[in-house]
Amino acid sequence: MSKLTDVPKRILIGRALHSDRLGETLLPKRIALPVFASDPLSSVAYAPGEVLLVLSIAGVSAYQYSPWIALAVVVLMFTVVASYRQNVHAYPSGGGDYEVANTNLGPRAGLTVASALLVDYVLTVAVSISSGVENLGSAVHFVIEHKVLSAIVMILLLTLMNLRGVKESGKLFAIPTYVFVAAVFVMIGWGAWKGIVLGETMSAPTADFEIEPEQKGLAGFAMVFLLLRAFSSGCAALTGVEAISNGVPAFRKPKSKNAATTLALMGGLAVTMFCGIIGLAMATDVRMAENPAVDLLHNGVPVGPEYVQDPVISQVGEAVFGGGSILFILLATATALVLFLAANTAYNGFPLLGSILAQDRYLPRQLHTRGDRLAFSNGIVLLAGAAILLVWIYDADSTKLIQLYIVGVFVSFTLSQIGMVRHWNRHLRTERDVSARRRMHRSRAINTFGAFFTGMVLVIVLATKFTHGAWVALLGMVIFYGTMTAIRKHYDRVSAEIAAAEGPSDDSVRPSRVHSIVLVSKVHKPTLRALAFAKLTRSDTLEAVSISVDPVETKALREEWDRRGINVPLKILDSPYREITRPVVEYVKGLRSENPRDAVSVYIPEYVVGRWWEHLLHNQSALRLKGRLLFTPGVMVTSVPYQLESSELAKRRAKKRQDWNAPGSVRRGPVDAPRPPKAPTGKG
Repeated sequence: MSKLTDVPKRILIGRALHSDRLGETLLPKRIALPVFASDPLSSVAYAPGEVLLVLSIAGVSAYQYSPWIALAVVVLMFTVVASYRQNVHAYPSGGGDYEVANTNLGPRAGLTVASALLVDYVLTVAVSISSGVENLGSAVHFVIEHKVLSAIVMILLLTLMNLRGVKESGKLFAIPTYVFVAAVFVMIGWGAWKGIVLGETMSAPTADFEIEPEQKGLAGFAMVFLLLRAFSSGCAALTGVEAISNGVPAFRKPKSKNAATTLALMGGLAVTMFCGIIGLAMATDVRMAENPAVDLLHNGVPVGPEYVQDPVISQVGEAVFGGGSILFILLATATALVLFLAANTAYNGFPLLGSILAQDRYLPRQLHTRGDRLAFSNGIVLLAGAAILLVWIYDADSTKLIQLYIVGVFVSFTLSQIGMVRHWNRHLRTERDVSARRRMHRSRAINTFGAFFTGMVLVIVLATKFTHGAWVALLGMVIFYGTMTAIRKHYDRVSAEIAAAEGPSDDSVRPSRVHSIVLVSKVHKPTLRALAFAKLTRSDTLEAVSISVDPVETKALREEWDRRGINVPLKILDSPYREITRPVVEYVKGLRSENPRDAVSVYIPEYVVGRWWEHLLHNQSALRLKGRLLFTPGVMVTSVPYQLESSELAKRRAKKRQDWNAPGSVRRGPVDAPRPPKAPTGKG
């Protein structure tokens, strides 16, 4: 079966890579930027729109506050980037926020951060894919008519690309990400040139629309609350920033320096694009509403439910480039692609964090191992499954999903920065070098301000988004926290239970005697092989045991046994209820009770078959019996295989498959012909 599945596996994900090629999968900065920063870079496609959507509740007059909200987001972005540059230098092993919190604040804080990050990574995939499907659906009606199916297909494709390896997926994702960044910068530059230098008037498709305020005359605390909610929605631009600190091991050397440089590049690009789009949206009079069918008015009449509200970036692009132009189509295509690929940030962060948590025994150990392509395949598949479930539950609706967003990010931001403050305090107590202390004081000041600012934003996010769906994210964090705590307790309990004692113990003392039992149903070749092997082990006591279900068959077995003169005593166990497993288990337990210091070794003859359906016809009693005996202390179970002819045929078929190379399994190239040996030379 493994050979049968190997061919499609190699075609889909490529040939397996040797462990010593791990260094070849490390990323240069130009590839690491789109791999780890595609989420914050792509968020500029919807974060400005989220700000305007919230402000529209108070009417178009509230749009005047959007530049100030953008400024607050910029300050927060620079603060977080500066803080995380300290993280990657202090903790380059890849634990990121989890390692910082776990080391400086304790395991509970570390587990809280890990739970928040895991939830946020799953939401990143769900939100990005759903948003991409919605953007693509405006051009392709089939996609919007089958949103959930389209989103699941995209998640599966993204999963497949990541299973091929981090470096290969990074190359695939680099081009769309850079095209998107270039298109946005061209749009900002061309829009600024037309508006400032040429003095042209640019109008968005919704410039003539009016907004019917949902809440008229907002002032005082209500207005402040609305602005805070708009700010918290704009903070979606910061999602994914922490992925770089979690992914430091994936960078080429010097890892910390390259990661810090990539962080700075990401922050600069994201801030510039975010501010540029907000500025152009104000200049082109973009109009957005949370309920456009009712709140958007054209010539004093609501636009109605058939109206499709385009994202801010699309409206700005149409105003700057003109609808239907090549540059506008390029921008729209790159935006849809980068929104799909933004989920790649989670595909690199979630499996790596899962591997670290598995190493710390908070998640199953299978998540710690790398797959054929040196990627953490189990973590990738787990992330895909969780994202598909979320997309299915929320019908791939980004508006619903985005309300769950951001909470986990700012929980990890805040606890990480508090942990870094304690990190610098601890080092300052022992450091005596003046220049080193100066650097530590500067770093501590940055992290202190970061902790205060992100903590304040966390309170704002919880206050403004809790009833809109943020409680689901908190529930997910609680579930992750409880699950990981239970897994750790299980591993600790098992580790303590199987730990070898320093001195002599019952486990290290040899048993007094070994009582061997060979299970017999008939006298045939498998039985004779099992008897021969059991004799070879030279147990203290050896006997054959058979279950009497049919008196005629039992009589025939005893006669055959005596006729062949087999010098192993045959014991018949009666089974009035025609059971096989229970009498054997009770007999073995009886032997253990009579002689607790003895070990009982049970030999079970088994057929080795070569066809899948033959497994259904043989060895079922043996499987049940082994399952029961595994729970009996002091009992060893040994399977004695007997290969049937079908197994030999299966072996030959496997040999043929092994000799045939699946596509992509061998890298072909010119092979030098062997040189003929030199003729021996001699003197004389």
